Amino acid sequence: MTNTEPHSPTGGELYVPKGAAANARYTVDIDPKLAGWTHSSLRIVELEAGGTHTFTTGESEWIVLPLHGGCTVQTGTDEFQLLGRESVFASVTDFAYVPRDARVQIASGAGGRFALAGAKCERRLPARYGPAPEVPTEVRGSGTCTRHVRNFASADAFDCDKLIAVEVITPGGNWSSYPPHKHDEHRPGEEAELEEIYYFEIDGPNGFGYQRVFPSREGGSDVLAEVRSGDAVLVPDGWHGPSIAQPGHAMYYLNVMAGPGGTREWRICFHPDHTEGYR
Repeated sequence: MTNTEPHSPTGGELYVPKGAAANARYTVDIDPKLAGWTHSSLRIVELEAGGTHTFTTGESEWIVLPLHGGCTVQTGTDEFQLLGRESVFASVTDFAYVPRDARVQIASGAGGRFALAGAKCERRLPARYGPAPEVPTEVRGSGTCTRHVRNFASADAFDCDKLIAVEVITPGGNWSSYPPHKHDEHRPGEEAELEEIYYFEIDGPNGFGYQRVFPSREGGSDVLAEVRSGDAVLVPDGWHGPSIAQPGHAMYYLNVMAGPGGTREWRICFHPDHTEGYR
């Protein structure tokens, strides 16, 4: 299948295949400039055994989230030992929050792959450790729309200034991010404006899935992408969903969200044509 040529605020593509946003430091480096928006960022860093990575947080807050392996995260006088995990399909993981205007070093004795989920923010909160046993998990949906959500940095689970981030595991053959929903308008008490990144990994060799984004207004975002491990999809606006996992291959995605609202909240609007029986 050929991915569509989608709309984005800068005329770039919303489907970001593996390698398209890579550089010498990161295998994925999606910042507001690349995305054509203001707040949300995602980086993936891979470290060899004994490797280190240093970065400055700038105007953004960040969560260091192990995808594979463990690491030590040091910023200022704070140091956190992350046990990590064997893979994103194996379990939840511990993580570290690091504030804006800081210098951070990640070191991994055995090596690994680590996500840096970021959001431009205003407040400088303290660095903190997030233990794996304290990550709230839930089963969302039912039947072939069942998926498993890890709310490690949801708006009501872990304190950040702007950043919202969760992980979702969709069993092979199932749909998630369904019904289609959106969060591209500020409507107090009903909907919050949030930019969103989907980062995908698929369990097993040759696995794939599909991601749909379609317009909520004239000229809005429109993409149908076949996604594989290491791919990402940007959602600046529009209805998004379903995310479809190939039978026999579970799908993982990391959602990174942030927006301009004064209150950090995940408020969404479901598509009125696709809601019956599927929330």
